Amino acid sequence: MHPILPEGEAILQPPMDNTPNDAPEDAPHRIPNLGHALLFLSIAGLFLFLTQLLLLGFTHGPAIGGKLSAASFPPKLLIASEAFTYLATLAISWFVFPLLWKRPFANGIDANPDAARRNAFRLIPIGLTLSFAVQAISSVIAIPKDIPMDDFFRTPSDVWLVTFFGILLAPLFEEILFRGFLLPAVAIAYDWLSLPRTPAAREFWYSNNKISTPALVFSAVFTSILFAALHGQQTAFTWPVLLLLFCVSLILSAIRIRLRSVLASTLIHASYNFTIFLTAFIATGGYRHLDRMTR
Repeated sequence: MHPILPEGEAILQPPMDNTPNDAPEDAPHRIPNLGHALLFLSIAGLFLFLTQLLLLGFTHGPAIGGKLSAASFPPKLLIASEAFTYLATLAISWFVFPLLWKRPFANGIDANPDAARRNAFRLIPIGLTLSFAVQAISSVIAIPKDIPMDDFFRTPSDVWLVTFFGILLAPLFEEILFRGFLLPAVAIAYDWLSLPRTPAAREFWYSNNKISTPALVFSAVFTSILFAALHGQQTAFTWPVLLLLFCVSLILSAIRIRLRSVLASTLIHASYNFTIFLTAFIATGGYRHLDRMTR
């Protein structure tokens, strides 16, 4: 059996050498840090606000001055606003963060497409297996009959739009956010807060850019809580389902750390979502009988 990593590519101890220093004369940089993660979130939040204000506000003009809830918006416009937000955020980030990092965006977030491509035939089955397992367990969990996610499964056109969004764009953006930015950022902050306040410790901090094992473990758990919470509204905050999503996020984080590749965890995430929509597609006769999903 071939190892999941080729010879010489085993993960470092401590298990992540974050952003290798390409310029020896410069001090090593730990990126993305919390400031970078907050900047990424701010860009996304700004675009989401503007797109919902422009795209959705035109159809609910009188509501702008009053209470405006996402539930009152057509699903197509909600997906369109999120898709534009994701694409615009990634486009701006592609140019902005290299100016801060002095390295390409893909390198800064540890995209590592080679690791994802080399292990694709192992990563995809992981995503498929995870998805089938979560669906099987969820089938015996008491979930409210009317949850917000059901609003996106009213018409075939809505479902097809959600399908493409959920397989192609959402996994990429969520992995870049959680595993590309937040995972290393929280780990870096953990190591900084754990650093003894001594000159020797500070000298060690500025002489390398490694992230410790405890920091990665804490960050994986913390960001997985955030990941599950992000999907809470979709499932009406059904706690057993959120616990399952938390476990899925831990596995995605472990793969990202093990292969040092955000695109590796993205591949698992995309195949995970693909299985969910494939199951729905089969169960509803090609999205022609959506009423079967609520039986």
